[in-house]
Amino acid sequence: MASDSSKNWRFKLHEIIYESNTPAGKAFDVGLLIAIFSSIIVVMLDSVVSIHQQYGKLFNITEWIFAALFTIEYILRLISIRKPIRYVISPLGIIDLIALLPSYLSIFLIGAQSLLVFRALRLLRVFRIFKLGHFLTEINFLTQALKSSVRKISIFLLTVLTITVILGSIMYLVEKRENGFSNIPESIYWAIVTITTVGYGDISPITPLGKFVASVVMLIGYAIIAVPTGIITHDIALAARQKKEMAESCPGCSREGHDSDALFCKYCGSSLFK
Repeated sequence: MASDSSKNWRFKLHEIIYESNTPAGKAFDVGLLIAIFSSIIVVMLDSVVSIHQQYGKLFNITEWIFAALFTIEYILRLISIRKPIRYVISPLGIIDLIALLPSYLSIFLIGAQSLLVFRALRLLRVFRIFKLGHFLTEINFLTQALKSSVRKISIFLLTVLTITVILGSIMYLVEKRENGFSNIPESIYWAIVTITTVGYGDISPITPLGKFVASVVMLIGYAIIAVPTGIITHDIALAARQKKEMAESCPGCSREGHDSDALFCKYCGSSLFK
């Protein structure tokens, strides 16, 4: 009976922390989201000298409150799954741990430059923003879409690189050295800046033929700038159409991304039936 009670308690806790399809789960996610943003704002405001001088003590107390809240959240995440080590070594688990450590390391790293060390560790707390990954599980297909675009994007970038080398070499031959095109690498740099529509203006053509080549480079830049966007958008749309209904997070390791008809977790082998 005690064992069943423990399982039910752990199941309810897992449902609140890892699932977002229940009122309690949604409330937990919203509260965590507010805490993450609030803690980041505190760190940012504390970096402003004038604000730190007035509210430094208040920020320090607030920071430790956030540290305690995130520590409790981390412990609850470990308790609510059957294989805590799976969460500890998972990407989100590592991020959560990185977000916690600076607060506690600042207690022990004391020395002649303790203040500088403390402030450097405080900056690491901005990594809490990556805890937002907990709220992106519903669009996991985006990662798959980006992976499927890598080959196409690589070919596209190789093509653009070839074009910039050719156009940079042509500009080196057309323009004079005193106009800034002193060598081919400098000319290629100009071609990259121009074709990406950045246009620093530190090097610019002077001769009529050079201006004509520059006009061609600008038009090519406008023509190709939409290519990677189109590739990624197509793959995202394709992944969204082919996306299967995913099962809820595994109660054993908290990982997601299972097929709707899966019976066991493909990462740790735990049963998906709670």
